[in-house]
Amino acid sequence: MIFNNSFIFFKKKILSLYLNSSIYNKKINPTIISSLEYQPSPNLLDSLIKFEKKKINIENYSLGNIWNDKNLKDKDYKNLNSFFWLFSLDLRSSKKDTQEIIQQWISKNYRYNHKSWEIDILAKRIIAWISNARLTYEDGTSPYKNNFNGVIKKQINYLIDQIERSEKVDDKMIGCSAIILAGLCYQDEDKYLDKGLNLLKKFVKFSLDNDGFPKSRNIRQLNFYLKYFILIREWIKESQNEIPDYINEYIYYLGQGYAFTWKNNNVDLLFNGNHETNNDNFDHYLKKLDYNFKTQNKEIGGYVILNNKKYSLIMDIGDSPDKKFSSDYQAGALSLEILTNGKKLICNSGYYQDYKHKLNDLSKSSAVHSTLIIDDRSSCKFTKTKNKGSKLLQGLKILKKNIIFEKNYWKVHASHDGYLKRYGIIHEREVEFYPEQIKFVGHDKMISKNGIKNLKFEIRFHLEPNIKVMKTQDNKSILIDLDGEGWKFNSENNTINIDNGLYFGKKNSFSDNQNIFISGMTNDENQTIKWEITKL
Repeated sequence: MIFNNSFIFFKKKILSLYLNSSIYNKKINPTIISSLEYQPSPNLLDSLIKFEKKKINIENYSLGNIWNDKNLKDKDYKNLNSFFWLFSLDLRSSKKDTQEIIQQWISKNYRYNHKSWEIDILAKRIIAWISNARLTYEDGTSPYKNNFNGVIKKQINYLIDQIERSEKVDDKMIGCSAIILAGLCYQDEDKYLDKGLNLLKKFVKFSLDNDGFPKSRNIRQLNFYLKYFILIREWIKESQNEIPDYINEYIYYLGQGYAFTWKNNNVDLLFNGNHETNNDNFDHYLKKLDYNFKTQNKEIGGYVILNNKKYSLIMDIGDSPDKKFSSDYQAGALSLEILTNGKKLICNSGYYQDYKHKLNDLSKSSAVHSTLIIDDRSSCKFTKTKNKGSKLLQGLKILKKNIIFEKNYWKVHASHDGYLKRYGIIHEREVEFYPEQIKFVGHDKMISKNGIKNLKFEIRFHLEPNIKVMKTQDNKSILIDLDGEGWKFNSENNTINIDNGLYFGKKNSFSDNQNIFISGMTNDENQTIKWEITKL
């Protein structure tokens, strides 16, 4: 292990010396500096940019020392150097001032700089500069335009050379987009368009499964990929180039996943790294560009969604992802969410994404998701990775699954082996819904393979912060008040209680919530816990 770490450190040190050398600087310097031919419409990025309602006039700001602030926080540094703030500028802003800021940046960062040339920052910067050409390029002096075009090509050469070294698949998506855009905007003597499209094809084969769903099983990542694929397609279309078939194909599959996870209910599902996002603006963007995604599928990406006009049953019945795609995975196998009239009756508690925060690890555990936990341990093991949060050390497999969806009867039945290696236990869950009775019936079965007994278990059902709960006087049921809609939870012959918890559904924040939980000890080779949720 010590030898491995030393080798990795030595390898990174050699690479850093090479990237900062005059030899590498010469390698990525462009041999041909051509003019910007195609200028993309800035509004094609409406799905990616959070615009300020009030536009900023650049003349109102002090510009002399913009690149000299050494005390910027990491997030502010990235935002400043990505130049996505250009999209917030009023088009009446001074072209001269905008171009002066870019010239200052070029003078300071023309050679490789590990901080300002990070893959995602660099790729966003190229997209922002080119997409705002009306401010950043038009009416510029000949020397300025040469510098502008030259440094874009130099950064693209670096991207092509280094993008496959990036460990972050999202950065590869943004990087491929920047390379493709450069290929469309210049006369492409350097074949940027072909290189970008080939890298993109290679990247998606690596990161998406056969159904076009991210191998990470991350819904947020699915939306991210869809937005960038549509952006690339619209750039190609607007520049009057031929759209490759595989781009249309992946948009179709990603669009099906988007329709499945969002359009089904217009509610964010809190599985595997997702959080509340509200995709209404993206829906408007899709409508404006004439994209209309639909699906009749009941299962995509390891998730099942059964619904009618009033009620929805959503469950995670997929394997855990491969380790290299697991940085956002939650140990919530067979966890469920139940919706009534567009509101969540039962939810998962979400995920705290800032990997530097201690809540990042906590929010991945089974205990904050509506499923079974045994011996205070989750169904998967995670291991810390340096500066990147944690990834799976030991995952799980779904052993069997069965889905029935009829007008008056729904059923999801599945099992996993997450507790098999440590405890010799298979967790099997069956959830039924009777639409006429408006009743959910669940059976959580612990199937013991080696007779281990006397283990503590809990089955938790998490609630959103606004929901009120109260235990009945006979201690046999729990009443749930969801905005005036009444439901009853009960589990005969089992101990049920209400516990306080944390809800992570909003990005990088948390609030108090409550959860209902059934607790007990394993005492038989096979033990089944039955529970019911009925509308009053």
